[in-house]
Amino acid sequence: MVGKDKFNDEFDKKAKNIGTTMVGNDKFNDEFDKKAKKAFPAQIHMLSGCQDIHTSGDVTNVGRFKLPSAQDQAGGACTAALLRMLYAARESACDQDLSWVRLLRSMKQNLKAKGIDHIPQLTSSRLTDVNMPCVFVNPDHPRGTKRAVLIGINYSGQEGELAGCHNDVRNMKVYLETIHLFKPEHILILMDDGIHSPPTKRNIMNAYDGLARQTKAGDTVFCQYVGHGGRVQNKADGLDGTLIPIDFRTSGHISGDDILQELIKPMPSGAFVTYLMDCCHSSTVLNLPYRFTADGDDAVRIERDKNIDFDNLLGGVVYCCFGFFECMVRGDSRVS
Repeated sequence: MVGKDKFNDEFDKKAKNIGTTMVGNDKFNDEFDKKAKKAFPAQIHMLSGCQDIHTSGDVTNVGRFKLPSAQDQAGGACTAALLRMLYAARESACDQDLSWVRLLRSMKQNLKAKGIDHIPQLTSSRLTDVNMPCVFVNPDHPRGTKRAVLIGINYSGQEGELAGCHNDVRNMKVYLETIHLFKPEHILILMDDGIHSPPTKRNIMNAYDGLARQTKAGDTVFCQYVGHGGRVQNKADGLDGTLIPIDFRTSGHISGDDILQELIKPMPSGAFVTYLMDCCHSSTVLNLPYRFTADGDDAVRIERDKNIDFDNLLGGVVYCCFGFFECMVRGDSRVS
């Protein structure tokens, strides 16, 4: 009896500890989800073509940066794989059942068959059920205005010139117009082809700013970037992914913080945003709080990124009383 009582006592202690841990986890998850909604009012999904470990050249000094060699690189490989899977699902009449898990794992298999060892990822501003059908149009307001900004950079005439980025933008435009009924006048294209507006840093940031200002609750937004990606040193935790505009030598890179401040955070609640990031180091360009990686393991759920710095993200733009001064208030209360 004494032995049995001792066993029961130990069992009850362990059960109590497990229960306490579960309550603690639930509290953390609730707080995490609340902060995510506050930091990102809109519902945002980012598809990235590879993990951050897949590199094309680290960048710690932008002034010395050179475009990596285009040899053995597949410009726009993610876009091509994505469209192939979406069209295939539609042709087989199962596009309504195409989940994020199935889409990303099919993309991975398609890339591997072409000799590209990349692992597609989905990051999100919301806790998303990746086993549910993936959608690219606002499910709550399918008739809302649909807008897109598509950017393709071949770096024509430069070292590291790519070949397929313009075609990927054209192919995505056709897909958006024919499948999701985007109107041509609501699609802005930036390409270094001598025909469209060039994808300079200023033009890209102006396009994002204009898109955020135009978007209303209920709208659908689609963004695509196909080109080179880089990395820059940050002060906190190492290296962050960047986009490399056509004039990077004189204007520098476009950081994830730039995109967050101009495009992502200003998006209103009720907007539905998809960003296809088709470049190296793409997974860390936007540090969204939830992540699913199509690495083929048994996990089929999106995970909370516990490294997200909500203190920094919940800082905002404060307009001074004079109207023409803009100050950025960070989470540590410093003003720059």
